[in-house]
Amino acid sequence: MVITIIGLGLIGGSLAIDLREKGIAETLIGVDNNAKNANDALRIGLVDEIRKLDEAIELADLIILAIPVDQTKMLLQEVLDKIKASTAVMDVGSTKEGICLVADKHKKRSNFVATHPIAGTENFGPLGAIRGLFNNKLTIICDADKSAEFAIDKVKSMYTAVGMKIINMNSKEHDLHAAYVSHLSHISSFTLGLTVLEIEKSEETIFELAGSGFASTVRLAKSSADMWAPIFQQNSHHLSRALGAYIDKLVLFKEYIEKHETGKIHDLIKEANDIRRILDGKNLTL
Repeated sequence: MVITIIGLGLIGGSLAIDLREKGIAETLIGVDNNAKNANDALRIGLVDEIRKLDEAIELADLIILAIPVDQTKMLLQEVLDKIKASTAVMDVGSTKEGICLVADKHKKRSNFVATHPIAGTENFGPLGAIRGLFNNKLTIICDADKSAEFAIDKVKSMYTAVGMKIINMNSKEHDLHAAYVSHLSHISSFTLGLTVLEIEKSEETIFELAGSGFASTVRLAKSSADMWAPIFQQNSHHLSRALGAYIDKLVLFKEYIEKHETGKIHDLIKEANDIRRILDGKNLTL
């Protein structure tokens, strides 16, 4: 199978590594508007060749859109316009409803499969790609009833080959849940990073005092602005509600701390501890 990957960053590059090792792709074609990313991906062997968009579309049996969600919305119709009848197109974006609405307007909607692999690191670019990123992780396929069976089969085969578990969800439901369990955690990390940088003007002091708790909490603040700013914009409705609920809890902590309400602080922490039961039940690491 000839696979074209549009966007050679962390997700696209990591998929390329695993697809090559699993023998899923006979040929891996890369497309990236960033010349450095394209050259790096070719140099380190993520892809076999770099092509212009039209050529890469024409040759592909499967096209993976691994670009920021706003770019996916802009490019999807053009890609669907140019594919062969037998070509499947998929995306890997962290928001789904807006992308699916674009796809729904196209006559080749059934060739498209909307997906969100729940995997990643704070690194980005082709040099951040890693082997086995998707193994034992979850991927979500959205609005599967609108996709052709052959397209679903190609996508499921690919994800199964790289070790992912697959669930189905509608795109609206996906974006609601993603706002709380993914997007909010990134905003929390960005906010913590901004707060510490503002208060602690001395970088040396930050590094001297930063323990593993701080490092793990702020890790996501190193994530790509090019990727995450469009995600927040595309999911603004659900994310605004999630932020409101989060801010309410912060205000409670602030109030109880200011009033020295140790018992109430204790109760909030104990209530939050229940997240361990949920995560342990899903075999997720705290």
